[in-house]
Amino acid sequence: MEEIRIVPLQENDLRQFVLDNQEAFRYGAMEEFGVRDEHYEDGDQIISEKTILRSVEEGDAYRICLGEEKVGGVIVSTEGDHGHLDILFVSPSFHSKGIGYQAWCEIEKMYPQVRVWETVTPYFDKRNIHFYINRCGFHAVEFYNSHHRDPDDPDAGSDDLMSDGMFRFIKIIDKV
Repeated sequence: MEEIRIVPLQENDLRQFVLDNQEAFRYGAMEEFGVRDEHYEDGDQIISEKTILRSVEEGDAYRICLGEEKVGGVIVSTEGDHGHLDILFVSPSFHSKGIGYQAWCEIEKMYPQVRVWETVTPYFDKRNIHFYINRCGFHAVEFYNSHHRDPDDPDAGSDDLMSDGMFRFIKIIDKV
């Protein structure tokens, strides 16, 4: 398989990036719940445009490309040796091809100063849970829900997605 490339998100691609991201998240929910899914953050979207745009504004946003085709995206933010994976998505038509894992490996190489990575994912997305734990080496360390809210997120629990539950993962990278 052709290697992927991680390229900075261009302003003229922002709208399509949002739509592609929403499609990938919606696909995961549909896979789990079918068309009757009600785990929406905004209207008929699992992840709102506002959430995605805030992540783009506050972090580093990239497109995942396979050849010249845009097949996904990633947004990370870092501070010193701590990094947060805000969003990583692969277009559903490119799932199960190792693209997400290749992208994650490239992100780790791009940010060699980061020793601790953190991310969250919805409780229902078994595909993501498998990916983060079994493929990327993250560990589940916390489960946010209506009884245990994320202390760093002032909006925690304000939407169905969060109140139903999110797993928090960390990955500690031992640098020698």
